[in-house]
Amino acid sequence: MSDTVTATQRTCLVTGAGKGIGRAVAQALSEQGHRVALAARGEAELKEVAAGLPGPVLVVPTDVTDPAQVEAMFAVVEREWGPVEVLVANAGAGAAASVVDTTDETWQRMLDLNLTAPFRCLRRALPGMLDAGFGRVVVVASVAAKRGEPMISAYAASKHGVLGLVRSAAGEVARRGVTVNAVCPGYVDTPMTDSSVEQIAARTGRSLDDARQVLARQQPNHRLVDPDEVARAVLLCVDNAAVNGQGINVDGGAVQS
Repeated sequence: MSDTVTATQRTCLVTGAGKGIGRAVAQALSEQGHRVALAARGEAELKEVAAGLPGPVLVVPTDVTDPAQVEAMFAVVEREWGPVEVLVANAGAGAAASVVDTTDETWQRMLDLNLTAPFRCLRRALPGMLDAGFGRVVVVASVAAKRGEPMISAYAASKHGVLGLVRSAAGEVARRGVTVNAVCPGYVDTPMTDSSVEQIAARTGRSLDDARQVLARQQPNHRLVDPDEVARAVLLCVDNAAVNGQGINVDGGAVQS
């Protein structure tokens, strides 16, 4: 692939880029002409995504819950292309359990992946962005950052926390050419939702199709969100410098701002 850099081409880093929302975001950024570094734990998945991108791409296998690997991830991008200009912190996971059945291990896993990892990525990316006077950070959160729901206390707490991080950071950098936003999807047609469907089916005895409809009907349009719809919201945050400190809902109208 060509490494020719145009005037508007940016160096982008997408975590959790091997599937689902991260894959759709990487595709959308590449189609806009940006250079895209793909990070996730699974190298094979990343290579598959990379093969389908039209522009320059880096594959950087990374476990974002490991601070040393986060540092190495940024170092690889900087060595190849320079400082990260667009960071999409998408890596995340869910867990379902009642509060009394949520173990310390599950609680900590949700915080480590959904809150602490985006914090470390944001902290690492900001100095280069501030020095350059340009930067875009988009954290893929969830409508669970806006409201609590039964059986997802650890997940909701981690997503509420990351939205607070976004809002605080946005205020710090607003005058420096950098924006920090969150995109808050509802239930998206991704492997993560497939896992939720399986858990509902196992817990309730419903069929997988019925369990999927349970999630779809939680959104007013009675369907799952498409990953490309989330990616377009991410692009809005990248393209529009006046959007800052926001948690943009992409949920069919379930949570109205």
